[in-house]
Amino acid sequence: MSETGSCRSRVAIVAAPVAARSDQNALYLVDSSIYVFRGWHTLPGSIVDADGRPANAVYGFIEFLYQLISRRKPRLLACAFDESLTGSGRNAVYPEYKANRSPAPEDLKKQFAHCKNFVTAAGITALASNKVEADDIIGMLAGLAHEQDLASVIVSADKDLCQFVGKNDAVWDFAKDVWLDARLVEKKFGVRPNQIADLLAICGDKVDNIPGVPGVGVATAARLLIKWGNIDNLLANADKVAGMKFRGAQRVSALVATHADTIRLARQLTGLWIDETMTTNNCHELNIQPNADALEGVFDQLQMSTARREKWRRLLEQVVTAP
Repeated sequence: MSETGSCRSRVAIVAAPVAARSDQNALYLVDSSIYVFRGWHTLPGSIVDADGRPANAVYGFIEFLYQLISRRKPRLLACAFDESLTGSGRNAVYPEYKANRSPAPEDLKKQFAHCKNFVTAAGITALASNKVEADDIIGMLAGLAHEQDLASVIVSADKDLCQFVGKNDAVWDFAKDVWLDARLVEKKFGVRPNQIADLLAICGDKVDNIPGVPGVGVATAARLLIKWGNIDNLLANADKVAGMKFRGAQRVSALVATHADTIRLARQLTGLWIDETMTTNNCHELNIQPNADALEGVFDQLQMSTARREKWRRLLEQVVTAP
C-alpha cells in the first residue's frame, strides 16, 4: 500500500460484535449530520414542507432514525448535531481546520432545524454546542457511559469516532451495517482506539484539513505508535526512529523531528474537546419520551402522510411500553 498524508483504512472489516448485537441496554449515540447530508444528496428536492421549503434531508434523516430504532429498539438514545462548521475551539487553534469544506446551503441549514425539532418531539435527546463538535459530544457521552457501566454504540461512518470505543463498545456504520469493536478497530487501523487521535495527528486527515507529516501514512504512523506508544514518547525518541527495522526509517526519523510542531498542533485538533457547559450527567436519562402534541405539530409542518405518521406512532409506543 502506498503511503500518503492522510489516514485510510487498511482492512475492510464487516462484523458485528456480540455485545453490540445483543445488548439493547447500550447507549446509542448518533452522529446526526452524516445522515442528514445523506438525505440531502439522495432524495429529490421536490420534497417540501408546509411552507414550500425543501425537506428532502429531513425525510432522509427521519427514515434513517426510524430504521435504526425499529432494528435495534434502543432504550437509551441521543442525537448529536454540529452547530457550526467554523465556530468551534479548533478553528481558534488552527483557522484552516475544515476550511476545505463549503458552508451548508441556507435551505439545508433550515432542514437541520427541522431534524432537531423532530428528534425532540419524538422524545429523543438532541444535543449541540457552539464550542465543540458532534464528535466531541459523542465522546463525552461515551466517556460518561463508561463511568456508569454502560456500553455505547456510536452510529457513524466517521473514523475519528473510533477513538471513543471502549472494551464493550462499538462503532456502527449504519449504511454498510459494519460494526467495529475495540479489537476490530485495532485490526483496521493497526493501533488501539485510544491511539487513534495520535495516529491522525501523525499522518494527517485530508477530510478535516488536518496537517500531518508529509510522506507518512497510516501504516507507518501505526508502526511508530506500536513502538513508542504515544506522540510524546515518539517525539522524545525521534532520533531513535532511524534504528527501527522498516524501509525508510532514517527518512521518517528526520521527518518526525522536522515536523514535531505540526504533530503537536494536529494532536490538539484530533482529540476530544470538552464543553463544560453541557449538563447531561446521567446516561439513564437519555431514554425515549415522546411528546405526542409536539410530534403532531412536526408531522403537520413536514406534511407527512398518514401512513408515515402511523408507523412512527406505533414504533414509539413499542419503545415506550417495552419491558
